[in-house]
Amino acid sequence: MLKITSRDNQRLKNARKVRDGNINDLIFVEGLRLCQEVLRSNLKIEEIFVSESFAKEDFLAKLSDTNISVTVISEKVFNSLADTKTSQGIVFICRKPETSRYLIETSLDANKREFPLVVLLHQINNPANLGAILRTCEAVNVSGLILTKSSADAFSPKALRGAMGASFRLPIWEHADFLEVINWAKENNLVSVGADVNAEKSYLEIDWKKPRLLIFGSEAHGLSADERALVSENLVIPMGNNVESLNLAVSCGVILFEARRVQ
Repeated sequence: MLKITSRDNQRLKNARKVRDGNINDLIFVEGLRLCQEVLRSNLKIEEIFVSESFAKEDFLAKLSDTNISVTVISEKVFNSLADTKTSQGIVFICRKPETSRYLIETSLDANKREFPLVVLLHQINNPANLGAILRTCEAVNVSGLILTKSSADAFSPKALRGAMGASFRLPIWEHADFLEVINWAKENNLVSVGADVNAEKSYLEIDWKKPRLLIFGSEAHGLSADERALVSENLVIPMGNNVESLNLAVSCGVILFEARRVQ
C-alpha cells in the first residue's frame, strides 16, 4: 500500500477534479457498496483511495485481484476528497462506462420479446431523482435510458449513489436532442408516451405490450405544449385528495412496474 499525507498531492487534486465532473472520461465512486458494484460490473479502476480507519480487510483482499495499488490517506486528508459528510473511507476512480444510442439499439434487439421499453428523461435536473430512476429501470429490465441535453449527469457522485450500480450496467444515451429521439423512436418502432398531469388517459389504460418510449419532462415544468404535440400518447397517474403530482422518481416507478406487470 502507498500512503499520502498531503491534501495537495497531485493524485488527490486529480481525484477531486473527477469528483467535481471536470474530467469527462473518469467517474468518482465512493462507498463500500458502490465499490462492490464496480467489481461486479467489471469497470476499469484507475485509482483506489482508502482512509486509515477503513477496516474491511476482506474487501481489501479482493482488491489484490485488480492489480491496482491501494493508497492510504489520513482521515483529515480523506475528508478533503470525500463527496459525503460521513464517508465510509473508500473511493474508486474508474473509467466512465460507454454510453451511446447504439448500446440501446443493441439492447432493444436482445430485449425484443421480453420488455422493449426505453425511458427518455428530458431536462431533468435532480441527480437524486435520476439515480433512483436508473435503479428502477434496471430493476424492471428496460432496454435503456436516454437523457437529453441540459439534464443532470448520470455519473455524478450523487446520481451514482442513488443508482446503486445501475448506471454501470444499464444502456444509456447521453446529451440527446429531444426531436432526434422522437424520430429515432419511430424508426425503431417504439410508440412514444409522455407523462403529463393534464392528460386524460390513465397509465392503467396504456397498451404496454407495444414497444414504447416512455417520456418524462423536467421536475418543474414537465413537457412543453410543442413537445407534447410530438408524442403519440400522453398519460396521467390518477390521484386523490387534491394531490397535484408525485415526485418524478416515484411516478416513474409506478408506471414502469405496471408496464412490467402486464408484459
